[in-house]
Amino acid sequence: MASLVSTFCVFFFFLFFNISLTPVLGEVIFEDGYSVSTVIDGNKIKINPYSIIPVSGDTHFIILDSSASTFYTLSYNKDSDITVTKLTGNGIGYADGSLDKAKFNKPRSFAVDSKGNIYVADLKNMHAIRKISKSGVTTIAGGYSKTAGRADGPGLNASFSDDYELSFIPKRCTLMISDHGNRLVREIQLKAEDCSRDSHSDLRAVSTWLLTVGLPCLVCLIIGLVIRPYVIPNTGSQQSSSAQHDMEALPNQSGETSSDVLLRHQKRNC
Repeated sequence: MASLVSTFCVFFFFLFFNISLTPVLGEVIFEDGYSVSTVIDGNKIKINPYSIIPVSGDTHFIILDSSASTFYTLSYNKDSDITVTKLTGNGIGYADGSLDKAKFNKPRSFAVDSKGNIYVADLKNMHAIRKISKSGVTTIAGGYSKTAGRADGPGLNASFSDDYELSFIPKRCTLMISDHGNRLVREIQLKAEDCSRDSHSDLRAVSTWLLTVGLPCLVCLIIGLVIRPYVIPNTGSQQSSSAQHDMEALPNQSGETSSDVLLRHQKRNC
């Protein structure tokens, strides 16, 4: 009898928890008009894309393969063909330096600034925040504390928890840190050159504007000046002659017109 009661107690116990832990689905509203397509197949090129962030416009991206501790670039050309190239990451470890020799330890979060520099939350490498630029890889904060911490100050002395993510804020020129483990929001003030746009990009933008807007306007202006005499007739001389004739026909204070005065002077001279 005791065993039967125990069985019923266990049954009702599991029944209760199964009901209470089962999520209740609300109303699902499906919006039509969207479709999904595959851009790259990581199984074919041996990449496991953990996250992807755009760098410039909609043609250049950075892909993080966290399991391989490797970063890749993904680019579209004018024909929408895709090229994937390894950027940096030479196995698991902690090594700064040139792009071909740098190592990371399975990072999960990164951010990209206005110039294309990449900031990596390399948690397992002594809670480091590292920077990938064209010249190589450096450490800008953390990297010296083997244990988790929450110290602010110069990057060399700063420490972080075991769980944090990065976001780049262009207008503030800062790297925002969601320090989950410490329940803190923190920031790193970046250098001015990190937030300034590439001068070559600005030059390309100006050149594009001149070719698409400035040049057509200049051509239209030249064409307008060339065809102007044929569109607007020269009536200035006719109007001047007509005005002079009208002035001659107007009488003066004595009632004489200009023609009468001229005729009277001719007769006097004779």
